Amino acid sequence: MSMSYNVSSKSVYNHYLTTYAPKADTKYDMHGKRELRNIYNSIVKLNKDSPLYILDSSKESREFAVGLKENARELRNTIASLGGLDESKMLAKKGAYSSNTDIATASYIGDGNTQNIVPPFELEVTSLAANQINLGTFLPRNEKAKLPPDSYSFDITVNDLSYEFQYNIREGETNRDLQERLSRLISNADIGLTADILADDKGNSSLRLSSASNGLRDGKNYIFRVSDDQTSKQSGTVDYLGLDYVARQPSNAQFLINGEPRSSSSNHFSIGKLFEVTLNGISSAEGETTEIGLKTDLDSFTENVSGLVYGYNSFIRAAAEYQDSHPKSGKLIKEMEHISRNYQSDLERIGFTFEDNGLLTVDNNTFKHSILSNGMRDQVSTIKDFTNSILWKTNQVSLNPMEYVDKTLVAYKNPAGHNFPAPYMTSNYSGMFFNSYC
Repeated sequence: MSMSYNVSSKSVYNHYLTTYAPKADTKYDMHGKRELRNIYNSIVKLNKDSPLYILDSSKESREFAVGLKENARELRNTIASLGGLDESKMLAKKGAYSSNTDIATASYIGDGNTQNIVPPFELEVTSLAANQINLGTFLPRNEKAKLPPDSYSFDITVNDLSYEFQYNIREGETNRDLQERLSRLISNADIGLTADILADDKGNSSLRLSSASNGLRDGKNYIFRVSDDQTSKQSGTVDYLGLDYVARQPSNAQFLINGEPRSSSSNHFSIGKLFEVTLNGISSAEGETTEIGLKTDLDSFTENVSGLVYGYNSFIRAAAEYQDSHPKSGKLIKEMEHISRNYQSDLERIGFTFEDNGLLTVDNNTFKHSILSNGMRDQVSTIKDFTNSILWKTNQVSLNPMEYVDKTLVAYKNPAGHNFPAPYMTSNYSGMFFNSYC
């Protein structure tokens, strides 16, 4: 098999991102023209005033730079997910509750600043959405496969897309050898199926295929099909291994909202563009429901503050992992501690605790009591100021992660201020990805 590769800046970045700092893309990674223009202007100013350096371009430094930038992005996105980045929306995300999390959990996805009344509703679950499982024939695992040595192929159709799998059977291969090879072949293809092997206590084994998705769509009664009727190589695999036997049909979730029957092809869905609901189990008795609705403003704010603390601590822990190999990571941790210490006295009065390792904790009961006793406005203002300072620092780190990479100073820029913009600093960050990549 031959493959060709198109090495682009995106593929190089993805190589380091997925290998060293895997983070999922979110809707908060989208940027408008105004924001991109501000980033560009910040880069121009940074490059204009920055001295010239010789950077440590080792593999470890590349990993460190990518990880640092991505961890800063993750903290920024955490803050954004708690209401938004604007002062008026920050930490204002509404929280949702479920009275019985064994049945379902929920989150609010509506307008965080809506003044409209969002009434709670009752949810009863009668069945969960299920995936499709094909269970192959149990064969003596140590016996020689009865398919003669040859080139074989079979087809798997998933959501109207057909994939052909080709393989060779060699002389002396056992049934278990064949099942293991096909299990790896199917799972590694990343087509929405996983394959594994089941064994019984009689020395037999079977190849099991499971769909990653649940439910039925477009009126079909299957998610995937396996056949070798019209395949390009030798047929016989499907019949011999029993890959076309559907042991469990896929099915949709069935539930009632305020007594009204509903269905969904997934156990995760939205309701009225207000709530995202995840079904966790079936109501244990007919009529058993969970109530889903909005939390109070105080409970929502407390939940958002806990989310902020979790994101902050995750960032500190990630930076601490590099302290031994990159001492300048300690500089970043001290900068973050300095930011939090500026608000220490105010934050400690409302339930925050500052740990020796730079982490923060918050006691929710003390926090709520402080808000109720002293009024919400002043406490909200303090926490928003703290959040804005963290946000400013994450933007700074994202803009110039090279500040924390080992480097040797070569020359300062002209102190008279007659400097021209140069792409030196940012080109070093992106250029490191290509150094020794190919």
